[in-house]
Amino acid sequence: MTSLTQRNSGLVQRRTEASRSAAADKERNSGDDDDYEARRGEEEEEDKGDSKETRLTLMEEVLLLGLKDREGYTSFWNDCISSGLRGCMLIELSLRGRLQLEASGMRRKSLLSRKVLFKSDAPTGDMMLDEALKHIKETQPPETVQNWVELLSGETWNPLKLHYQLRNVRERLAKNLVEKGVLTTEKQNFLLFDMTTHPLTNNTVKQRLVRKVQEAVLDKWVNEPQRMDKRMLALLFLAHSSDVLENAFAPLLDDQYDLAMKRVRLLLDLDPEVEAAKSGANELLWAVVAAFTK
Repeated sequence: MTSLTQRNSGLVQRRTEASRSAAADKERNSGDDDDYEARRGEEEEEDKGDSKETRLTLMEEVLLLGLKDREGYTSFWNDCISSGLRGCMLIELSLRGRLQLEASGMRRKSLLSRKVLFKSDAPTGDMMLDEALKHIKETQPPETVQNWVELLSGETWNPLKLHYQLRNVRERLAKNLVEKGVLTTEKQNFLLFDMTTHPLTNNTVKQRLVRKVQEAVLDKWVNEPQRMDKRMLALLFLAHSSDVLENAFAPLLDDQYDLAMKRVRLLLDLDPEVEAAKSGANELLWAVVAAFTK
């Protein structure tokens, strides 16, 4: 009897010690689990835009705002959209965690003098973004935001750097939108030549985009830019720099249009250096803004 009691006592004691040990291990590892969940959440947020079925890139949104619905091409007089699309690429890569701006240092270097640094070469799922990322990764010493906009646009006087130019960007973006079912492809004759055009075929997507832009400066307006969604903030700046933002405001009533433009001007009057120094700001985004509003 005593022997059975001792065995039972020992079994209970071992179970108790095992439970305590498991609890201790769980407590020690809880911090690691929390870190892992946080990292996984950040990674999911970072790559949330990588699926072409669920989201348009900044470049595609700017191009879609600039395209004439029926004609299927951008205005022949718009000479801003080319560089604007390259700025979109830099911000898109930054929002996805592939690029960052170098530290300002003790002397507080300005945004336009700081270099663009490669951060991750994880594929984005977009050929043009991956092509731009490859150029930035392989370039030493690093270049500034302003230099990269010029290099990717082909606006450089250095013949040794012409290979950085991303060619046929608008056509390639239009083909992406065709694959997503937003545009279609047609041939149009312009007297002396034929041109491939991409008329709108899915009006719902564009109307949703236009409505989103309108709501950002009307119904959902916030006075503090750091509280705005970074992607929408970038879209407002780059659409304006690409001279396509007014296309989204054209359907508004006069008083709504005036209010929308007034609030856009408030954004344009911001000091990128001040905004980039605020908590949670995306410095590369504000560096691109500085390059286009300097």
